Amino acid sequence: MKNNQTNKARLFAFKNFIYDFVKVTAAIPTFIMCRPKYLYSSKEAKKRIRGGAIAIANHNGFFDPIALMAAIWYRRHHFVCLKQFFEGKSAWWFKQFGCIPIDKDNLDMESFRNIVSHLNSGELVTMFPEGHISDGSDRIDVFKSGVVLMAVRSRKPIVPVYLKPRKHWYNRCVFAIGEAVDVNSLGQKQTFSQIDAFAETLRDKEKELEALANIK
Repeated sequence: MKNNQTNKARLFAFKNFIYDFVKVTAAIPTFIMCRPKYLYSSKEAKKRIRGGAIAIANHNGFFDPIALMAAIWYRRHHFVCLKQFFEGKSAWWFKQFGCIPIDKDNLDMESFRNIVSHLNSGELVTMFPEGHISDGSDRIDVFKSGVVLMAVRSRKPIVPVYLKPRKHWYNRCVFAIGEAVDVNSLGQKQTFSQIDAFAETLRDKEKELEALANIK
């Protein structure tokens, strides 16, 4: 039992080393390429994210995970991604970076508990709740209620981020970051209608961030 715990601790430390090594070595070229511009909805939104939290964002393209890592650069991200990415030669990298596999068409309890476990461990879980890449119409799809359920179960906040689509690869990356949304206002017992309403509130906050990004 003690050996198993020691091996898990060593594996965890190794994964963090790989993550941090790649992050540090790629930081300079990434920031040169992105030339990030940070916009905040309020002074409260400027505060660093501490402890377990869910970061959500719109999905424009395959570069978005890197952009989000630049937006919230001071935290390790555990991206929720499709289980198909854990198949084949790329699987090793997704595992080393602490990505969490899910089946978007069938979110089972095991995946749900896995995400909640990461949150309860004080980690940052990052996801694109639209479930797919935008079709280019700048339309933000209805947010999945599953995000709210995960936050409710773990009692962790949700941080909305808007990634402004770039017309050209050389354009600056513009990030609009909102205040952390506390799900504890929903109380101990929630109805499906409350969960759906809260998901709609998150969608509205994302629309506000979209407007902020397009004004600046």
